[in-house]
Amino acid sequence: RRGLKTLGIRIDRAQQNAMEVAKFLENHPKVERVLYPGLESHPQYTIATRQMEGPGAMLSIFLKGGFEEGVKLMEAVKLPLLAVSLGGIESLIQHPASMTHSKLPKEVRESAGIKDELVRLSVGIEDVHDLIDDLKQALEKI
Repeated sequence: RRGLKTLGIRIDRAQQNAMEVAKFLENHPKVERVLYPGLESHPQYTIATRQMEGPGAMLSIFLKGGFEEGVKLMEAVKLPLLAVSLGGIESLIQHPASMTHSKLPKEVRESAGIKDELVRLSVGIEDVHDLIDDLKQALEKI
């Protein structure tokens, strides 16, 4: 019950952070595209704004490159925790092609939209500038 008292504040902060992180990543030269319902570039942005009270805190990041770039980003970040379970107050990150879906053949993964360059980021409530700085330094290493 104690956690429910601050749930709204935590969700608001995570969504605010996710929007700033998404905008940063969308404009980064090593990022092909970002899927986040809060961005106007999202294919269902209009639907999301009508149906959702907020865009959430989950981002799909498609890096320029492929499998190696995804792995390098995972190894280079310091703040987001490497996790196959996403969602919480701390930022969590995963590279599905090398983690949760690594046993599937590449063709099967890709037919489901799980590309080698896909990285999933669940944005938490840390200081957003710290998160962006960490992602910036990690992207410089790929």
